[in-house]
Amino acid sequence: MEFIYEYGLFLAQALTFVAAILLLVTGLVAVGQKQKAEQHEGHIEIRDLNDKYRQISDSIHQVVSDPEHIKIEKKARKKADKVSAREEKKKRKKAGDGEGESRRPRLYILNFHGDLKASAADNLREEVSAVLLQAAKTDEVLVKVESPGGLVHGYGLAASQLQRVRDAEVPLTIAVDKVAASGGYMMACVANRILAAPFAVLGSIGVLAQLPNFHRLLKKHDIDYELFTAGEYKRTLTLFGENTEKGREKFAEEIEETHALFKSFVGRNRPDLDVEKVATGEVWYGQDALDVGLVDEVKTSDAYVQEHLKDWDVYEVKFVHRKNWQEKLGLAAEGALEKAFMKIWQQGQGPKNY
Repeated sequence: MEFIYEYGLFLAQALTFVAAILLLVTGLVAVGQKQKAEQHEGHIEIRDLNDKYRQISDSIHQVVSDPEHIKIEKKARKKADKVSAREEKKKRKKAGDGEGESRRPRLYILNFHGDLKASAADNLREEVSAVLLQAAKTDEVLVKVESPGGLVHGYGLAASQLQRVRDAEVPLTIAVDKVAASGGYMMACVANRILAAPFAVLGSIGVLAQLPNFHRLLKKHDIDYELFTAGEYKRTLTLFGENTEKGREKFAEEIEETHALFKSFVGRNRPDLDVEKVATGEVWYGQDALDVGLVDEVKTSDAYVQEHLKDWDVYEVKFVHRKNWQEKLGLAAEGALEKAFMKIWQQGQGPKNY
């Protein structure tokens, strides 16, 4: 009897604890949803690359140079900074007198890492909007594109975001260090100038569509599949129904129409390019891409940025999504699970290397 009493007391305490946890979680979810509705989606982060590389250079210089020489340089730099400050003050005074503002040209750097859906187009929209608030026609926008392509409408939107820079008459340069194929090249061709690393992959000006069909498998197991549509070509090919020759022909026709639109878009943006020659779905590497006219110069984005550090103000612009507590908790749990599984895998593999 005493055992039953103690067990019942334990059960009541456990249920009370679980109920309290559930109430707490429910409250946190409600607060999180309220905060999510009230807060902005994210914010723009800007990094001064002149300052970044200046600090790197100074760190190296401290190690490799003579200490006495460093002291002399510090004194000279302080003197130069004072002179520079006076000059800057004079420029601001002239600007205040209505003689206009004088400043160094600016290079704004954006990064686009494309997936199948071109999800990064959302960030690109915010970054372009932010840059165009400040960019002048004497400035330049450099977009580092890396994408093997994907959905037509997703990459069409991403290309349209880059077109906003061209429409504002701000010079636009695209740098391809690894790959800009299919939809990635659709974005790249919008630029005034395209750079490619020596082994970067470009091109693939074509359209691809494929899907499996399980009709014979379903028929083998006596499973019926019904599909109702309104409109002759509402659905041309299906996954589970029996595809017709007429449907296949229409599907192929739609692919050809999309390809024609792709070629027309590339031709308008790069009028000197022999589109018919390169619109075969093939890809070209750096120097070969230059030879056929897909790019304007073989050069890495790093080399291009390095060339501008001396006479330009160089900024990297990035839109960062604000994560709520649920997303942070999910990422933390995912990271913990990944580490745990990796540890188990390593223990199982022993000392072998791959």
